[in-house]
Amino acid sequence: MTAIPKRTIAGIGVSIADYTDVLDAFDTAIESRQRLYVCCAPASTLIYARRDLALTAALRDADIVTPDGMGVVYAARLLGERLPDRVYGPDLMLMQLARAEQSGQSIWLYGGFDDEALRALLESYGKRFPALRVAGSWSPPHRPLTDEETRELVERINGDAPDVVWVGLGTPKQDIWMHEMRERLDAPVLCGVGAAFDFHAGRVAQAPRWMQNAGLEWLFRLTRDPWRMLRRYAATLPHFAVLVGWQALRERIRR
Repeated sequence: MTAIPKRTIAGIGVSIADYTDVLDAFDTAIESRQRLYVCCAPASTLIYARRDLALTAALRDADIVTPDGMGVVYAARLLGERLPDRVYGPDLMLMQLARAEQSGQSIWLYGGFDDEALRALLESYGKRFPALRVAGSWSPPHRPLTDEETRELVERINGDAPDVVWVGLGTPKQDIWMHEMRERLDAPVLCGVGAAFDFHAGRVAQAPRWMQNAGLEWLFRLTRDPWRMLRRYAATLPHFAVLVGWQALRERIRR
């Protein structure tokens, strides 16, 4: 399988890819039964990785790190890359499910806020993709799994033999989980998609498409959860802007 090239942005290798590139990589891995895992990384994730060694390792070893947010896309362009758009986890998931419905590929869902939210997600997908093969699903407890629970989960997923395991635990938990579990799971593809489960189940409102396209999703999320999102943005976005600006300046000086 041909690797998608990466560009270092704020110290992390980000895949210079569009949706088609990533979806084709899924299909190739499934057809050849190769193992890969995919992290969807907005700017905040790249900054969190500078403070969390386990997340750094997960992103470093990931086969694909998608430019999940427009901030990462703008940074890539500033650094000279031709990146037309972000590869946003929730949209990537819907596109792959549509492909899977047509091709007969199966999926497994790991995550969701609770059992009720996961049931709502399954109902939503059942209406949207009636022929989709869902091999299994589980909403884990809001605590670390015991070794026994982890063994049982591995046996359950491997026994269900899905082609793709979708992981909706949020960053950094989902990225670290995929990094730790990649060699234990037989599924060709693992992909972490953050809040996609909540969006698709209707549990959390998603920004209107025009705001997403304009790079204003952050503003929508800020109005919905101001205190939490303000803390997140204040702790990550200025730092990201400074790092990328400094990186761009250094690279220009070296030319």
